[in-house]
Amino acid sequence: MKKFLVVISMLFAAQAFAADLASFDKLSGTVQIAGGTAHIPVMQAAAKNISAHNDKIVITVAGGGSGAGVKMVADGLVQIGNTGRALKDSEIKEFGLQTFPFAIDGVAVIVHPENPVKNLTTAQVIDIFNGKITNWKEIGGKDTGIDLYTREDGSGTREVFVDILLKKGAILPRAIIVNSNGAMKTAVSRNARGIGYVGIGSIDNTVKATDIDGITPTQENASSGVYKVTRLLYMNTKGAPEKLTKAFIEYITDSADGKKIIVEAGYIPLK
Repeated sequence: MKKFLVVISMLFAAQAFAADLASFDKLSGTVQIAGGTAHIPVMQAAAKNISAHNDKIVITVAGGGSGAGVKMVADGLVQIGNTGRALKDSEIKEFGLQTFPFAIDGVAVIVHPENPVKNLTTAQVIDIFNGKITNWKEIGGKDTGIDLYTREDGSGTREVFVDILLKKGAILPRAIIVNSNGAMKTAVSRNARGIGYVGIGSIDNTVKATDIDGITPTQENASSGVYKVTRLLYMNTKGAPEKLTKAFIEYITDSADGKKIIVEAGYIPLK
C-alpha cells in the first residue's frame, strides 16, 4: 500500500511539473469559459498569466451561473462550463460531460457590516428565508424589517445554500433575485436591512458573514469539515478536453501557480 501511495505521489508531482507555463509554449488558439461566478477570479488570473506568457493564446471568461455553464458547454458554445455544484448524472449522460474539481469553497450568510447580529442558528436562517422571522429584533438586531436576497435558479451557490443550510426548505417568492456572487455582495452592502449568501471566497469588508451555529464560515473551517455549508468548484468539458483546454485545466489543478491562484482567490486547492 505504501509503495502504491508513493507511486501516486510521484505521478502527481510529475503532473505539477508538467503543468507550468512552459506547457503553453507551442500552443495557440482560444479557450472560452462561462458559468459559475465564484470561479471568475481563478479563471481570470490563470488566463492573464497564460496570455502574458504566450500572446497566441486568447482566453475569455464570462459568468452566467452554474446552469448557464452546463448549458453553454453542452451546446458547444464554450470549451469550459464552470459549476459550483457537481454535475447531475443526467447531465453527464445526456451531454457527454467530463468534470474537473479544483477547489473547496463554503457558502456563507452575509449581512450589512453595521448589522449587530453576529451569529445565527440553522433554524433561524430557515425561518428568515421562509418568512417566519420578519424583523431583525426577533434575533437580536435592530427593530427593522428584513430584506431577503437570493440567487437565480440554476445557481450552484443557491443549490448548496438551499440543500445544506435550508435543508431543502423554501425561499420566499418576494426575495430579490441577483445573478452573481458580486451582485449579491453589492446588494447586501448597500442595504442595512438585507441578508443574503455568497461563496466564502467572495467575502470582503463590504459585508459581514455571520457565524452559523457558533461556527465561523472560513475556508479553513470549510476545508476541515467543521463548517458544513461547503461545495467543490468544478470545470466541465464536453467529452475529453482538447490540447489547449486540457493544458488550461491542468495549469489550474496541477501547477504551483494554479494552487497559488486558488488560494489568492480565497479558496482551498484540492489536494
